[in-house]
Amino acid sequence: MIIVDKALKARADAKNPVRVGLIGAGFMGRGIANQIINSVPGMRLVAVANRTLASAWRCYTEASVPVTDVAEVETASQFSAAVARGSYVVTGDPTLVCRSEGIEVIIEVTGSVEYGARVTLDAINHGKHVILMNAEVDGTVGPILKAKAQTAGVIVSGSDGDQPGVQMNLYRFVKSIGLTPLLCGNIKGLQDPYRTPSTQKAFAERWGQNPHMVTSFADGTKISFEQAVVANATGMCVARRGMLGYNHDGHVDELTARYDVEELRELGGIVDYVVGAKPGPGVFVLAAHDDPKQRHYLNLYKLGEGPLYSFYTPYHLCHFEAPLSAARVAIFGDAVLQPLGGPRVEVISIAKRDLKAGEILDKLGGYMTYGQAENASITAASNFLPIGVAEGCRLRHDLPKDTPLTYSDVELPTGRLVDLLRIEQAKKFSLGYPSELEFEQPPHERADALPRESRTYRTETRT
Repeated sequence: MIIVDKALKARADAKNPVRVGLIGAGFMGRGIANQIINSVPGMRLVAVANRTLASAWRCYTEASVPVTDVAEVETASQFSAAVARGSYVVTGDPTLVCRSEGIEVIIEVTGSVEYGARVTLDAINHGKHVILMNAEVDGTVGPILKAKAQTAGVIVSGSDGDQPGVQMNLYRFVKSIGLTPLLCGNIKGLQDPYRTPSTQKAFAERWGQNPHMVTSFADGTKISFEQAVVANATGMCVARRGMLGYNHDGHVDELTARYDVEELRELGGIVDYVVGAKPGPGVFVLAAHDDPKQRHYLNLYKLGEGPLYSFYTPYHLCHFEAPLSAARVAIFGDAVLQPLGGPRVEVISIAKRDLKAGEILDKLGGYMTYGQAENASITAASNFLPIGVAEGCRLRHDLPKDTPLTYSDVELPTGRLVDLLRIEQAKKFSLGYPSELEFEQPPHERADALPRESRTYRTETRT
């Protein structure tokens, strides 16, 4: 979107910058803050919210903002007063950011499903666009959040720079020149479902990242969420559980001979990944063209004889590009990517080791589960437990390593918004929802407001 730079310059010249609030101040959040403050004319990072206030302060100090220009606030009146006098704001309360009239777009970069879903819904309910740098939320409850955003007249979108967004930009380009995309692909350097925070500790420390997040990259959970998000945005599916995931040490252009074009057509297009391909870590799209005259031109332009043609982007520059997504939604009303409708692909929980009855499942990128992409129809029919809701669940019985978990295998925690949204999503898109899950909700309470702790969920096995 080359026009974004000129649009941002116009906002800068008019002294009317795109006003952004950042929720989450980890490794990626700090990068985004620095990018907006120092490299994006026409955009202002109004506020940063983070549960650890020191990290929120760090977003501004690392971007060379004087501490005297930053105000720490706890109330809505303090927030409004700080913004009115031109101060940047840090707070531990994300609702102040989501509800401020001085903010147009929220960039959500927490990496948490439950917390991220709460923040996103609150922002929607208060008229804010949301950029999700949180494929875990998008891949778990993205379709229902998109539906709620449409009703509210705002946009919830994935981000440029993240691999799903880069794939979607490439997909849109390929479609715009008349080809039919049949595969959206991600390039990985490593895939080992048994990696843990212990094995990834040194790498995480080297780059200043969270060991659990790094583990989710290595064990396949993250790429499963990323490709599920792309599938939901394009209507594609997975060829099999976990995707095909070929090892390929050559160039992605060589993959045009690896896939059968008719099988891809029959499936309606697939999402996939490859390990070790060049140029990494990038993304690619394989597409076909039905016009023999145009195939002649594609051959002339060195894309080969077909029937599949390779298009790729050799990089993904996450935090560098994320602010452009905020500009796209605020200025042009253009989502980078969002679900077409109901989910096409889900990410299910698989036992990373032998699991014992009574254990509490740990967080994504942990020691107990890894995620695999599965077609949503199979997920619903098989009662599989999405990994986005697995954290905090108590196991009812022992499960061997590499077993897919189902709702029947666990007891859910009480009071979670994500479970409410999952039920609403299943009902809205006629997916069916687990017979084990019952939701007790007073008639006046719905998922268009943040849930109160008094709400109760229970699980029970039915025969």
